Amino acid sequence: MTYQETTEYLFSQTPSYEKQGSTGYKEGLDTTLKLDEHFGHPHKNFRSIHIAGTNGKGSLSHLIAAELQVSGYRVGLYTSPHLVDFRERIRINGTPIDEDYVVKFVEQEKEFYEPLKPSFFELTTAMAFKYFAEKHVDIAVVEVGLGGRLDCTNIITPILSIITNISLDHTQLLGNTLEQIAYEKGGIIKPGVPIVIGEATPETRVVFDALAAEKNAPIYYAEDEQEITSAENTEDGYIHYKAVHLGEFDCELTGEYQPHNMNTAVVAMHRLVERGYLSDCIEEENKRIIAEEMSNAFKNVTKITGFMGRWQTIRENPRVICDTGHNPAAWTYLGKQLANLKCHELHIVFGMVEDKDVYSVMSLLPKNARYFFTKGSTKRAFPETSLKIFANQFDLKGECYPTVSEAYEAAMQGATSEDVIFIGGSTYVVADFLKTRI
Repeated sequence: MTYQETTEYLFSQTPSYEKQGSTGYKEGLDTTLKLDEHFGHPHKNFRSIHIAGTNGKGSLSHLIAAELQVSGYRVGLYTSPHLVDFRERIRINGTPIDEDYVVKFVEQEKEFYEPLKPSFFELTTAMAFKYFAEKHVDIAVVEVGLGGRLDCTNIITPILSIITNISLDHTQLLGNTLEQIAYEKGGIIKPGVPIVIGEATPETRVVFDALAAEKNAPIYYAEDEQEITSAENTEDGYIHYKAVHLGEFDCELTGEYQPHNMNTAVVAMHRLVERGYLSDCIEEENKRIIAEEMSNAFKNVTKITGFMGRWQTIRENPRVICDTGHNPAAWTYLGKQLANLKCHELHIVFGMVEDKDVYSVMSLLPKNARYFFTKGSTKRAFPETSLKIFANQFDLKGECYPTVSEAYEAAMQGATSEDVIFIGGSTYVVADFLKTRI
């Protein structure tokens, strides 16, 4: 098989939550454990950092990976979903997995795994762990796929666990309350392994504290430590941070929600230092060195790790921005940021998937914009005509387009050099857009 035939096989022959929704989600670790045993428990051959949460885990995974890379580690990075190419999911020091490796893995192991009927994510996780072990990574940053307790990445015993935040998302699978979702995501807490919580509420703190106590795991709440003391946007497109231990530095991830991710990343970095990783940023004589390393990591995180799709500027005049935020928690920030943009006119290419809280997200969209309602390339896409009906309830004005490409082209035709075009609402919408631009 060619690489393209191989990825088409993976997408078509294995059930996938991303493709099918809840019917493509396999609960439990039985298949994962069988795959892991077959491949000789590859995850035991490298150290790992495990990252869960409702929002921000992708950004945080890349920030942590960048930190480790500039400190000299050979870093595996496993994230999902991909936007343009399947290989984005599995990287080492920013370089995607080899096409040949993907092809050989699928062809050579098919006889074993096909009878197991693994999900897309189960098989991809097995591939990632095997690849990281064979390529001798020092540390792998592993992003949870969905939930935590029953996610197939949860066979690892990391050196550090991180949960970014909890909000109501994937409620049909994880529960209808913050406490239930916190319990599922808190399933990544391991005996004796430090856990960093980025943001918490009174409801979720109770759950996390109980789980950490049960596992005798040291627990740290990043928002209580407040390493980041200020964050300001710069004219050249960065966020300029001031931090308690790192001094001042810039980061190129500039969404309004990014200061929360940065605070979590810096607190996590201190936990790694305490466990003997990274340079020592506590002792005064090493403070300047670690600050320079981290400044380089954060200022160049997309180049270092290959990160895409988070408040990413694609072009100027008109300025075109895309972001994969797709639930109410994300749009609490995105809606405000878009409404406050300085431009002549704001054009929003917008689509969602049917299992998200469309009504709540619509209520957060800026009214001072012209909308281009569309849908991404997935069976789970919410029809653009239905989006427009919802939009009318919130006084959002726009027209419908059957594809992201057509919606974007229409937005470009109506935009001046002083306007801003935003593409988002769904990972699939951003992915469809980027596939034609990169």
